[in-house]
Amino acid sequence: MAQAKTEEFTTEEIYLADIAKALSHPARIKILKILTDMNVCMCGDIVDLLPLAQSTVSQHLKELKRVGLIKGDIDGPKVCYCANSGSLIKVNEQIQKLFNQLTKGGSKSCETKKK
Repeated sequence: MAQAKTEEFTTEEIYLADIAKALSHPARIKILKILTDMNVCMCGDIVDLLPLAQSTVSQHLKELKRVGLIKGDIDGPKVCYCANSGSLIKVNEQIQKLFNQLTKGGSKSCETKKK
């Protein structure tokens, strides 16, 4: 079985790719919006706001929690979720840094020269 050659990439590149993967589903983006709007939310509340099954929402929450974008605290039989503001700030800074680096030097395009 093939193995990823992660040693060829910086910690920052791996981190950003992992964050991008976690954000690659529109339901996860919507969940983040819900959590930042409501500040704190139970899984059932999120399920009520999305056209998804509870098990599907739980999987999306698990992925967002895995990368640290949200926190989940057990409150009896329920889990109370909230956005991890420190992590969101870090992600914002890293993405800004990446795009500043990518756009450094102006907007060069891959135009072919006409003869």
